[in-house]
Amino acid sequence: MSTSIKETTRKLLDKQTQSGKHKRRKISDRLARYGIAIGGMSVIMAVGLICFYLLWVVLPIFKSATVDLEQEYTWSQQNIMHLDVEEYGEIAFALDAKGQMQFTDVATHDVIAESQLPQQQSITAFAQLDLKGMMAVAYKDGSVQLMKQDYAISYPDNKRQLTPSVIYPFGEGAVDFSDSELTLLNGKFWQDGLILTGLTKDNQVIIKQFDVEQSFLSEELVLEEAYSGSLDLGFEAKYLLATQGPDWLYAIGQQGELSAYRFRSGEWVLQHTKQLTESGVSVTQANFLLGQASLMIGQSNGVISQWFQVRDDEGSSELTKIRDFKLASSAITQIIPEARRKGFIATDSKGQLGIFYTTSERLLKTINFGQPIDSLAINSRSNKLLIIGEDGQANTFAVENEHPEISWSALWNEVFYEGYKEPTYTWQSSASTNDYESKFSLVPLSFGTFKAAFYAMLFAVPLAIFGAIFTAYFMAPRMRNMVKPTVEIMEALPTVILGFLAGLWLAPIIEETLAGFLLTLILLPLFTILFGLLWHKAPNKLRHVVPDGWQAALLLPVIIGGTMFSFWLGEPVEAWLFNGDMPRWLDQQGISYDQRNSLVVGLAMGFAVIPTIFSITEDAIFSVPKHLTNGSLALGASQWQTLTRVVLPTASPGIFSALMIGLGRAVGETMIVLMATGNTPIMDMNIFEGMRTLSANIAVEMPESELGSSHYRVLFLAAFVLFLFTFAFNTIAEVVRQRLRNKYGSL
Repeated sequence: MSTSIKETTRKLLDKQTQSGKHKRRKISDRLARYGIAIGGMSVIMAVGLICFYLLWVVLPIFKSATVDLEQEYTWSQQNIMHLDVEEYGEIAFALDAKGQMQFTDVATHDVIAESQLPQQQSITAFAQLDLKGMMAVAYKDGSVQLMKQDYAISYPDNKRQLTPSVIYPFGEGAVDFSDSELTLLNGKFWQDGLILTGLTKDNQVIIKQFDVEQSFLSEELVLEEAYSGSLDLGFEAKYLLATQGPDWLYAIGQQGELSAYRFRSGEWVLQHTKQLTESGVSVTQANFLLGQASLMIGQSNGVISQWFQVRDDEGSSELTKIRDFKLASSAITQIIPEARRKGFIATDSKGQLGIFYTTSERLLKTINFGQPIDSLAINSRSNKLLIIGEDGQANTFAVENEHPEISWSALWNEVFYEGYKEPTYTWQSSASTNDYESKFSLVPLSFGTFKAAFYAMLFAVPLAIFGAIFTAYFMAPRMRNMVKPTVEIMEALPTVILGFLAGLWLAPIIEETLAGFLLTLILLPLFTILFGLLWHKAPNKLRHVVPDGWQAALLLPVIIGGTMFSFWLGEPVEAWLFNGDMPRWLDQQGISYDQRNSLVVGLAMGFAVIPTIFSITEDAIFSVPKHLTNGSLALGASQWQTLTRVVLPTASPGIFSALMIGLGRAVGETMIVLMATGNTPIMDMNIFEGMRTLSANIAVEMPESELGSSHYRVLFLAAFVLFLFTFAFNTIAEVVRQRLRNKYGSL
């Protein structure tokens, strides 16, 4: 018998081999094997390319500045009082002590235009009134000349041409300022005002404020004096610095003494005095950063310190030292602010030059010029640097410094910004003017991402896990065939619809019935447990009416009735305990309530995450081999003992994978968070406040970001951080799943 079977089998195999079926099967196996391998490698390669591209876009923000020498030549002027370079770095302007003004072509070194100050007097002081070319000089008789650099653009023969000149917006006549000679001059010019302050030889501070108006008869600007006064200092001032407004006036002595005056009710009032330096250290330079909020103090020991006004809880402000920058060990001789951001260039007495950025606390580049630097200028685009040494040697440099505001500390540490009371984690990518810098801390975005995921998982995990356990282990097969597909269909709902409903429909309902909703979260589980106890104590005759595995259907009226009762009870409870308005009561208790908050996001995102966790968990529990369950029951274990000691440990790898996949889904969710929260990047676990997540931030701001800008690259960095989060979650899930499988796989 066995021989005939073997012969028959052999004949069939030979017949298949001869017919080519065996060969075709081998070809199919090879194609499948190689196809699956290529597909798997392609997926890995695609993930690797995504990571590589993100890094390729992100890494330039951490590069240091580069400064390349372009030209070296001899400057024709001596005793330069002011040096400037126009926006495009094509023309340089210089004013010398004789009142001679000269425009020079940076590329060819040719003098394009020359002019002389209208008043034939010696110059005693100079002041740069803004970063757009407005200047002032003090004559020996105490008068002040106002002037401005102007660059007219024309296109002869379709070629762009810059024609530089010095204009006098208020006329060529000097402004009467002081009866005696000035040794210091400072001031600020803004759209509708001008403040000038000067120091006389007898150490008296003269202050004049003007309103800038346009003449009715012509387009000329007219100065109308609005204030005139003087201050007597208790020390010899070396620097005077005034802010626009007018608001603040700082008088600084060589030994570090400072008096801060503020303009209040038409008078300058001494607010406070400060000692800016340590004993034995003198002030060698002082200037404002862009915006005139930060005071940069250069010292004889090579340190530049940043100071600005910080308000306390009572509203009074105090000039506070924020941070120090170190160039070298020699005295600081010049501090030149950048015109469009919070960076500056500093030089010392030995010819060292450093490019700094304040909030990122970066020394981006140092240059050893080889001799003391007499004059220094950088254009408003911060890409062309002109240096003139003591011997008249002029060097022009091309500067590449695209992302100075980005550093590890600026992204992940607390930063003390101008106008803030303390160091903070802040995301504020844009502002109305350049005076306020962008703030790129990723901490509030990461915090918001985990906050949204936490509340979503807090709502989704209990419902999904316990529902999957009951569905896979206790529910009748017929009922399971209806429930499981229904839950899985929920996953097909577009998240934009869920976000839309959560933001425009659910959020107002929760705000109006907050007490009832919170009562639902408390009472509904109690009603469910109470009904279970009553059902457990019910007579067997009644319990046997409901087929085994269909008991969950009895909870539907309990859930509906319990929800209605909770919302009905919410109104009297809210009137009794919360004065009829729970959101307002929370605000009065210091707990902020926003209509679109974490509670709404948790419900909407939980609704989106539940199907994923439920489906994978249910499959894992249902796939536990029946012989394990039957064997446990046959040995006398109850259903609960079998569930907790056999089924759940065996299914634990799948359950853990479901949780991690659900968490990854919650972390990466975009549209629900975008539409159901206020998108405010705050760091507060208050469930009644919103948040801003990494994914939502990318979706909102990427269309508005300039290609290649710091903002653009930081958004890609946020995407890379999100990529790392999900990669870490998936890696942890796989490692734990394998360990759980190894531990419980032998059951």
